[in-house]
Amino acid sequence: MSCETKEMDPSVDEQSEKHLDNIVDLDALGEREGYVFNAELGHADTRHLKTSRDGRTILIPQLSDDPNDPLNWSQTKKNLILLVVSCTAFLPDYGSATGAVTLLPQAAIWNMTPDTVNHSQVGNVFMLGVGGVVAVTLSAYFGRYPVLFWFIVLAVGTAAWCAAAETFPSFMAARILNGFFSTVAQGGGLMFIKDMFFFHEHARKINIWSAFIILSPYFGPMFTAFIINTIKWQWAFGLYTIMTGLCLIAIMLFADETYYDRRIPMDKQPDRGSHISRMLGIAQWRSRNHRNTIGQALQRPFIAISKLPVLLTVVYYMLTFAWVVGINTTLAIFLTPLYNFGPKQIGFFYFTPVVAALLGELTGHWLHDFVARLSMKRNHGVLEPEARLKVIWISTPFMIVGLILLGFCLEEGYHYMVTSVAWGLYVFGIMITTVGVNAYNLDAYPEASLPASGEVASWINFARTAGGFIISYFQVTWANAEGTKKSLGTQAGIVGAAFIIILLLQRFGKSLRAWAGQPHFKTN
Repeated sequence: MSCETKEMDPSVDEQSEKHLDNIVDLDALGEREGYVFNAELGHADTRHLKTSRDGRTILIPQLSDDPNDPLNWSQTKKNLILLVVSCTAFLPDYGSATGAVTLLPQAAIWNMTPDTVNHSQVGNVFMLGVGGVVAVTLSAYFGRYPVLFWFIVLAVGTAAWCAAAETFPSFMAARILNGFFSTVAQGGGLMFIKDMFFFHEHARKINIWSAFIILSPYFGPMFTAFIINTIKWQWAFGLYTIMTGLCLIAIMLFADETYYDRRIPMDKQPDRGSHISRMLGIAQWRSRNHRNTIGQALQRPFIAISKLPVLLTVVYYMLTFAWVVGINTTLAIFLTPLYNFGPKQIGFFYFTPVVAALLGELTGHWLHDFVARLSMKRNHGVLEPEARLKVIWISTPFMIVGLILLGFCLEEGYHYMVTSVAWGLYVFGIMITTVGVNAYNLDAYPEASLPASGEVASWINFARTAGGFIISYFQVTWANAEGTKKSLGTQAGIVGAAFIIILLLQRFGKSLRAWAGQPHFKTN
């Protein structure tokens, strides 16, 4: 593979034409022919390419000389924005899972069945997926930062509404709206990672962001179980409101607009304006002609999902992650009679998935890069996007064994420590899988200007929540009708069958990407 510069389409303006001619689009080249970012392994001539300080890593994409280019920002600023986005991504599933525990005291107060109160939970879960797709669509027109800011402003208001609601209709409306607005960083987090970090940093940064998402639905029930054991259920949502407010303050102080079009010469870049103008969206509104029209922005999610590799990964992730939500929202129903657990014991039991997800994050911190390096060595220094999927070979056995063992534990009454291990195995596996799926799609659809990272991530987030939305309706009924050995065993079988999709992508993924083509959004 060659990394030589290729000519791009001529521009009307001579200066812009010269600037475009000097651009080295390693993202597009990597998507077509595989990525080479290790100069030694790839035997590439890097004299005309920018590399890391030690000269061993080719920087993809090639950064500009503009200090406003997010790739040029200090590592401290970039990591701080990543932390803010990750903490914000923690909120929606935390708040959603909080409602799974408060429904018992709410049912008693409002003289309703827990199943009826659970309708607010189901509506909230569904809107977590819809809100992510909408947020990414609006970001393509209004900019990343203002959409993040305004969505969380509304998330604070609706979270406070949840805490103050005195009737079920009011509470249900607040929950549904909060799900829609709070999910902005879950659906759009991958955009910020793509904007700020180089290709060789992606897997580890996705690993951090994903860890916050995977951990969040377990901290919600854990904290809430302790809260309702001592004080009113409203305080569970009061805590959630405070957390959302703190994230809003962090967004105001530390976040920034990360969209930057490197095709535009530095002296022709639109004025970024002040920090406040970027946060409110005033600066982005003035430069909106450099991005999509509203019509083009609305088309982007549908263009992205029309690409067969994206659709296949979305289906795969829905078939593997759905059981996370199903187990999380119903496990307390099984644990209470089986082990005589009260709210406090259930709260302690939720330490299991927290520890498992943290172990998955720590393992993934090295595993994803190790698999990438191993693949490059076997492929003459070239890393194909499909190589990111190899980690799922490792994670799938953990998920299958965890689900099967959990089914036996709940039906046969095994010791709760065995049940804990079973649950932890599945969560550990899903943590590794989540990063692999996101990293694959980010590498496969890397468009340099307004990349498809946001749209792809929003669909993966939609698959995650849609699967949970569906399974929440019949998880308990299914288990009661057939027993947990059969129901969870069937779920394990679905996870195993879904692995066929990964095998197909590893074998035919490159050909499918070439056949489907890149999204080629209007900004490109």
